[in-house]
Amino acid sequence: MGIATEEDPKEMKNHQNSVDEMEMKVVRFSRGKAANLSALRDKKLKGQLTGKEKLIGISAKAAAQAEKWFLPIEGGYLEPEGLEKTYRYTQEQIRGDVDISSKRKPFDMILPELGPYTLEYTSNGRYMIVGGRKGHIGMMDMLSMNLIKEFQVRETVRDVAFLHNEQLFAVAQKKYPYIYNHHGTEIHCLKEHGKALKLQFLDKHFLLASINSFGQLHYQDMSTGEMIANHRTGLGHTDVMRVNPYNAVIGLGHADGKVTMWKPTSVKPLVTMLCHNGHVTAVAFERGGHLMATAGLDKKIKIWDLRKYEVVHTHAARAESLDFSQKGLLAASDGSLVEIYRDAGGHDYKVYLKHRMVKGYQVGKVLFRPYEDICSIGHSTGFSSILVPGSGEANFDTFVENPVETAKQRREREVHALLNKLQPETVMLNPNMIGNVRQPKKKENKTKKEVEEEIEDAVEAAKSTKVKNKTKGRSKPSKRAKKKEEEVLRAKRPLLDQYNEIGGHPDKKQRVGDKAELPKALQRFAKNKQS
Repeated sequence: MGIATEEDPKEMKNHQNSVDEMEMKVVRFSRGKAANLSALRDKKLKGQLTGKEKLIGISAKAAAQAEKWFLPIEGGYLEPEGLEKTYRYTQEQIRGDVDISSKRKPFDMILPELGPYTLEYTSNGRYMIVGGRKGHIGMMDMLSMNLIKEFQVRETVRDVAFLHNEQLFAVAQKKYPYIYNHHGTEIHCLKEHGKALKLQFLDKHFLLASINSFGQLHYQDMSTGEMIANHRTGLGHTDVMRVNPYNAVIGLGHADGKVTMWKPTSVKPLVTMLCHNGHVTAVAFERGGHLMATAGLDKKIKIWDLRKYEVVHTHAARAESLDFSQKGLLAASDGSLVEIYRDAGGHDYKVYLKHRMVKGYQVGKVLFRPYEDICSIGHSTGFSSILVPGSGEANFDTFVENPVETAKQRREREVHALLNKLQPETVMLNPNMIGNVRQPKKKENKTKKEVEEEIEDAVEAAKSTKVKNKTKGRSKPSKRAKKKEEEVLRAKRPLLDQYNEIGGHPDKKQRVGDKAELPKALQRFAKNKQS
């Protein structure tokens, strides 16, 4: 005998909600509506398609379960209702609808005497370094909002960049770039780089790249100190430089509207693109590496598909700085206005959010914080942070980047990064080619000697073929010899054409037509004199 108990209605409701949620995920990962197989008469084809539909359903269910357990957090965007527009929402309205921890992330730091400011984040988004034009350097822990170090270099600062972690960072100063540790102690002076304007660090290769005022691109290995490359771009002064996170190729924007892409082992650019009719003011690459955004003085922001090198979207606006977020949002700054664009489908980027600084503030750089819905702004009187819902990756892999890593984890990650360091030769447009075997080149035209050897081999093979014995006088020696001659001619025929094309003895003399062009010395011997 058993005792019947009624199930809790709350548990039943939660179970039903989880089932509905899983079904929605399965539908999202499925490949559309299933095919109608009832009308098929071919039993074999029907069985094959039934098996494929079953496999598609199993894979969609497995993908939905993997997303449920391995990607538990879902990112969210601002969703308008009816005639609402997301770009009309202000930061005060967004801040009033988020949780307490998110309310403390946006801030404004006003430092009017030392600007304009540039900034940079570590790859895990935990630490931020800011550099003022008049020599002010500051480093902050964005998780606890504590100031780690602040010092004054007493000369012009043009750009800042973290190296492999927060322990070391580079500063492009008045004459040379300098390397400092997190205590503010000067470690190195990189005199080979000259007067650097922009800095970028290739974390997988441990290379520090810089572009100086003479248009020279330098690569230096930060693990050994060796200068890897020094390229002259030949396109004059430029201060627009970004690294493509997909393949570590450096993109430079020039004054003649061109964007060039470089790697350390090539003295010439891999790609040269004419993107604008005027000076290129900003370049940015998407996380996947297949999209590039450029802005120029022709008042256009263009989105390029680097797989086809074609423009997929053009927006009429100016931009002094561009940056892609981890989820594909694009930030653009123009004067005191910052606009965030979102892909509405098919690379159709539309305005998602707008934020206007105080009148008179000139925005110098916009940068999204990794793994957070934050966009940081460096401007003429300090630096600020604003909330951009849906910009950051909601789930992070601790084996790749850990925003809450400890000192022991940081040391282990540094050792692994040095052991897995890639060589400069691995920087290429298509990194998937690494590890593949190069296919042998097919010779289009064979030499005369090779064709003659092939003809001899074919003749020997034809002569060695045995002729069957036949009755009633059809196996006479004369007929057997004739058959062997036919076999030899059949084997030689496809090779004789190649031999004649290369320059062998043609079977027939070529006739000179009326329209054939003869040398002037021979034109008087032609039937109809050529003019």
